[in-house]
Amino acid sequence: MASTCANQWKDEEITAMLIQYVHAAMHKAVYEILSDGTFYGEIPGFQGVYANAATLESCREELQEVLEGWVVLGLQMGHSLPVVEGIDLTVREATG
Repeated sequence: MASTCANQWKDEEITAMLIQYVHAAMHKAVYEILSDGTFYGEIPGFQGVYANAATLESCREELQEVLEGWVVLGLQMGHSLPVVEGIDLTVREATG
């Protein structure tokens, strides 16, 4: 029972860290209106994370979805992700 509670606590801690990371990264997002009237958004330092949509809100939502997928894929593949506002998602092997 104690092991289950410890695992649940750890899962909640990881989830909270991922949410903080995504929110912090989204604060770095920059947007512009393109010549066709659509909105383009990207996050500097996050290669390949960009979105284009008809409205600013749609662009923001799409950008967040792209970011979330990018983070998950990066973690699965063992890539080094940018540190954002002191949040470092680098996976390190346990010692001892």
